[in-house]
Order: sequence, then structure tokens, then C-alpha cells
Amino acid sequence: MTEETWGQVKNELQKSIGRSNFTNWIEPLVFRDLNSGVATFNVPTSFIGNWVSRNFGDQIRHHLNKAGAPVSRIEFVVPTSAAPAAQAGSKAKGDSMVAQQKPTSERSVAKAASAALRSDDSGLPGAPLDSRFTFDSFVVGKPNELAHAAARRVAEGGPVTFNPLFLYGGVGLGKTHLMHAIAHELQTSRPDLNVVYLSAEQFMYRFVQALREKKMMDFKSLFRAVDVLMVDDVQFIAGKDSTQEEFFHTFNALVDQNKQIIISADRAPGEIKDLEERIKSRLQSGLVVDLHPTDYELRLGILQQKVEQYRKQYPDLVLAPGILEFLAHRISTNVRVLEGALTRLFAFASLVGREITLDLAQDCLADILRASDRKITIEEIQRKVSEHYNIRLSEMIGPKRARTIARPRQVAMYLSKQLTSRSLPEIGRRFGGRDHTTVMHGVKRIEELKGHDHQIAEDLELLRRSLEA
Repeated sequence: MTEETWGQVKNELQKSIGRSNFTNWIEPLVFRDLNSGVATFNVPTSFIGNWVSRNFGDQIRHHLNKAGAPVSRIEFVVPTSAAPAAQAGSKAKGDSMVAQQKPTSERSVAKAASAALRSDDSGLPGAPLDSRFTFDSFVVGKPNELAHAAARRVAEGGPVTFNPLFLYGGVGLGKTHLMHAIAHELQTSRPDLNVVYLSAEQFMYRFVQALREKKMMDFKSLFRAVDVLMVDDVQFIAGKDSTQEEFFHTFNALVDQNKQIIISADRAPGEIKDLEERIKSRLQSGLVVDLHPTDYELRLGILQQKVEQYRKQYPDLVLAPGILEFLAHRISTNVRVLEGALTRLFAFASLVGREITLDLAQDCLADILRASDRKITIEEIQRKVSEHYNIRLSEMIGPKRARTIARPRQVAMYLSKQLTSRSLPEIGRRFGGRDHTTVMHGVKRIEELKGHDHQIAEDLELLRRSLEA
């Protein structure tokens, strides 16, 4: 890849992400080299590398491939001369963005991020909003419908009904998407409101910077004058005592003024280690909503929506039947990985000019499929079902035929058939040496019940999510 190619890609990126985002995040990147499908860029700080990879990595990779540069992964490197000794040589990997060295002290992080804390075109201080993350592009399913409904209510900008709204869940389940969607909606429907969206790390950066520059009154004025405060990934302030102190006072001041607060984290407030008890209590005082791991139907819906978007970019590509179903079944833990897999598949098929078949998908996505191929065992299913129905594991595989034991046993047999590749005779042997016809009868019975027994259907869905998480 040449500098000229990178220049073409930058022009395309500026059109798609906007001038301010481009100036803040793309312009600092310096193309270094392309080797074995890995494009490497120098960045001023690891913070910028992390942010760009998480928010614009897929777009950069797409435009590079479109420009004729075969890129499968992007890496960001902080040159030794441009970084503190503790960060020298650190990398931010493009597909599975986990920072190699997160700043640990409140004082050390200020320098790393002060340049990145600029406003975007909308005038919202803090992190720029991703134009892709709107309510229209959010696919709603059973695992996230409550979180979506709560976010919609807050985005209406009406009277505060629950404060704070606390969204939590694992990586790639839609927390940040909903946060951005709320901010986008408020910008459109309530431009009179002063909305601030930023990450917990950025709150910390601004706080430390204000301390260093003796501008604490300006800091307090800024955050106490907002109408809606949105803080993403609040778990990152855990253990940072002075930042927690200021966050607590900011929280109280806004609640006292009846201003809306929206918080996200990777776990429930009570499970965030090293977070002060008074903050946990405050966070739990509003509406706490869990975004559950995605189910098969939701993953399929997300893929179908992405395909509709890609059709505009790749109008001539042919997608064989069953591909989306295959991906939705095999990549079950992380929506970002799922979307990234589809992006790679479409880009590769476009470059080589081939139809997207099952064989092509398996070859192109071999590494992702291997990483996502978590094996669920019959023993694990038996244990989960026993815990769910509050029976002993020995009863599950024992001879008792009472309904309180037999029905959970049939549920476990059904899940074993659905979630493992074991044969009916093998499943029977794991259930106390039962004949395969017994297993077949149990599976058939649960199939019949789930169609009209709401409780059985709910139990199956809950157990499936727990096992696939």
C-alpha cells in the first residue's frame, strides 16, 4: 500500500465520518507499513489508537480493501519517542480492542488524553458520536427489549421518570449503541437541552486536568450545568478515589436539580469491585437494566440488517442460502465479532469476485469460527438444568420417574440434542444408561410443550442463553 492509497482512503473516511471526527481521530494516524494483511499505523497515544480501533476500525479496513489494499487486521503503534516509557511499543489491536496498558493512576492518564478531549460537530463535549449508532439501526430482540424501551423513554426528553438509567452487560451487546442513540435523538428532538456524553475515563481525564491546571471551578460548572449526563463504562473509575469523590458530588448535584443521568457498565453496580458503597447505592436507586447475551433470532436479525446495508456497497455479490443462519449459530458471544465477520466476508468475496458460499465462509472466517466455537457439554447442561429446577444432579441421571424429576430430565435431553453434536445413544448413556428411544421421546415431548406451555418456553430460552454465554 502506498501513501497515495492511504490518502484516497482518508478522503473517503472524511466523507463518511464527518470533518470533526476526521480531524480528531484519523488525521493523527501515520501509515507505517502493510505486511501479510496487517496494516500498521503510528499514533500519538495509545488512547487514540484504542479509540480509533474501537470506533472506526471496521470502516478503515473496509475502505482499505475497497482501494485495493488487502487488509485483514489493523494495528496501532505508539512510537517510543512519542510515548512515556511505560507505554513504549504498546499496540492496540484492530479486531479485538483490548488496551495493552490501561493508565492506572489518575495523574498519569491526563497527559495521554488531553488532546483527544475535543468537542465534535454537535457541540457535545467529550467523546464524538458514531453516526451509525441510532435507534433505527438498533435491532431489538427479547434479550435487549427492556433496555431499548428504557432508552427510548429517556430519549424523549420528557420528565425524568427514573434516575439514573443504568445499562449493563458484556462486550458487544449494545450498551454504547443505545447511549449514542439517546444522544442523537436528544440532539434532534430537544436541541435546547445541554447533553454531555463521554466515557468514565474521559471524565477522569478532565477531572485530573482541571486539578493540574487549577480550573476545578470551571470543571464543576461544566458538569453541573448539563441537562443530561451520559457516562459510558463507569467501571473504569473504580479504585480512583478522588475521581469517585467528584463523580459522587456531580451525581448528587444533578439529581437534586432533577437532571437526567444515564450510566453504562460491564456489570451490575453491586458487582463493580472497588467502587464506593455510596456510589453503588446511588447507581442502584434508579432503573438498572441488564442487556442479556444475544439469542439466535436476534443475531440473525442483526446480520440481515447489515446485509441490507452492504447491498448498497456490493450490489453484485451473491449470498448463498443458509450463510447468515450459519454465522448466527456459530458466532454467539459478541455482536462486534459477528458484524466484523460479515464485513470481512463481504470484503473478501468482493476482492476475489466469488459467490459467498458456506465453504468460502468457513475458509475466510476460520480464525473467528475457531475462537467462537465454545463446546457445550452434556454434563454442563445437566448441571445447569438441575440448578434451575432445584433438583440434585444424581436425581437427573437416576431412575426416579416423578414428574418433578422427569420433566427437567427431558429438558436436559432436549438441550443436549440441540446444543451438542452427540448422538441419541450417547445422550442416553450420559443420562444413566437410558435407551435412545427414551431420549427421542423426551426431545419430542419438549418440542410439543414449548409450543403452548409458556413456562417451558421461557425456561428453555433462559437455559440456552445461560449455556451460550
